[in-house]
Amino acid sequence: MFRSKATDLVAPEKTLPGRDQPMSVPALHEVLGNPMAPPYPGQMESVRLGMGCFWGAERLLWQQPGVFVTAAGYAGGDTPNPTYEETCTGYTNHTEVVQLVYDPDQTGLPALLKVFWEAHDPTQGMRQGNDRGSQYRSAIFTDSQEQLRLALASRDAYQEALSEQGMGQITTEVRCEPVFYFAEPYHQQYLHKNPAGYCGLRGTGVACAS
Repeated sequence: MFRSKATDLVAPEKTLPGRDQPMSVPALHEVLGNPMAPPYPGQMESVRLGMGCFWGAERLLWQQPGVFVTAAGYAGGDTPNPTYEETCTGYTNHTEVVQLVYDPDQTGLPALLKVFWEAHDPTQGMRQGNDRGSQYRSAIFTDSQEQLRLALASRDAYQEALSEQGMGQITTEVRCEPVFYFAEPYHQQYLHKNPAGYCGLRGTGVACAS
């Protein structure tokens, strides 16, 4: 549909129309064995993290203590129920994210954000390594204002750590945004099904205080 890829966010009126039908996903997580889609147990909380390509990010995050389920998907844009191909054009304004459903009695958002900050480079704008485009931008999308407060505090603390090492400004998008669209079934737990598949995670080497 588009001869060139949008490399920055586009005006909402220029985004693709999408569709009403949500993506169908497997009933259970391939690794954790828990339901992929809601409803989840009542005590669970969720957050959506964008760290570049979602394959490696999801594998990293499903290994964290207290995580109930993870899912690859799209968030932060305008197109309802986008496909992977549409997201890759840059004309949905979505970024690739992992939705993380976790038990707050077993882990907290600050601990999960420590993993997030250390596993990628949040200073790169509309790319992550060699992966370029708005769908690879760093992002934290929260469910609540309290989560947002914690995320902003974590960002500011990590910026201090980066600045001490002479690194640039964090470009991570941080906002309260609960809307999440599941990616196609073949993206879910991709590196469990394809252990030798592509993983683009590359951190800065700078530690984040928990």
